[in-house]
Amino acid sequence: MKWKVHPIVVRSLKPQYLRDKLMDTQTETVNPKTVKSVGIAADHGGFELKAFLAGKLRETGYAVTDFGDRQLKSDDDYPDFIIPLARAVSAGTVDRGVGICGSGVGAAIAANKVAGVRAGLIDENFSAHQGVEDDDLNMICLGGLLIGHALAWELVETFLAARFQGAERFRRRLAKVAELDRVVADAQTMVRQALEMKSRTDDYCPAPKAHQLTVREAVAVWRNEGDPN
Repeated sequence: MKWKVHPIVVRSLKPQYLRDKLMDTQTETVNPKTVKSVGIAADHGGFELKAFLAGKLRETGYAVTDFGDRQLKSDDDYPDFIIPLARAVSAGTVDRGVGICGSGVGAAIAANKVAGVRAGLIDENFSAHQGVEDDDLNMICLGGLLIGHALAWELVETFLAARFQGAERFRRRLAKVAELDRVVADAQTMVRQALEMKSRTDDYCPAPKAHQLTVREAVAVWRNEGDPN
């Protein structure tokens, strides 16, 4: 399905963007997989909207996994629910994710800390599909205190119906983002292994200074490039 851009939007776009969009009309969708499973999560700010959207998704035929919160608690914390959802999206346990907090900002920040997740705060229809088509968005974040039920459902429907179009420039840009994920994951692995080594022997890091290791020092220890002590 191709989406039309409103004439007002077209007049405000740069010529290069218009040429790029024209090229997209000749690009086959590279990810035609039908979205069947959806994860959803919210804190107290999105609790009521989550219940509504989960019901609509189930009525439409999606398999829905609710990552919480399961009860309305005014002092709950959005990372406790958004992070497990984001990890499920990254692992492929669910096809797409819907994260909700009061404004949607916190949900987007938390979700994007998980490697492989591409989350966006969405409050209008164009970005709901364009984010998937151009940027392979796999998690939509909504402000439960800012948008109504009808708009929220429209955005979710649009998001789930959209497919990544796979133009070369989009894949090139996403590869650069994925490289950042890889670098961070590698650094985390090195730090974890360095600390595991430290716990097994005092040769790498004597106990009195163990808590003083920086990430750079821990990576150096892991690589056996020198003793930071």
